[in-house]
Amino acid sequence: MNRRAYGNAGEDAACAYLMQRGWTILDRNVRRGRGEIDVIARRKGTVAFVEVKRRSGLGYGRPAEAVNREKQMRIAHAAALYIQENGLSEARIRFDVIEILPGEIQHIEGAFDATDLF
Repeated sequence: MNRRAYGNAGEDAACAYLMQRGWTILDRNVRRGRGEIDVIARRKGTVAFVEVKRRSGLGYGRPAEAVNREKQMRIAHAAALYIQENGLSEARIRFDVIEILPGEIQHIEGAFDATDLF
């Protein structure tokens, strides 16, 4: 399986996980500027911008550790543009990470804070 297919399968699993928990998927693979948002989901007035990280093992650490400050800033800037374009300024905004490992999905709610960017 190539990298793109591997990533898409991870995003599919993350979306299924979120939907089972009452989230509505608003969008996927949204590119704005230099950033990309894997999944945008809404539940009860909260809009979550979700970075999905899938790994086959822990040889390089936890998947969420790959979401460094630079990546967070690119996601947050893309989210700001998406919020403006889609009239979501009144929604509660959150940045989550979903880690996917063999046999494990972990949803890290509020994985990083980007309030200083808004």
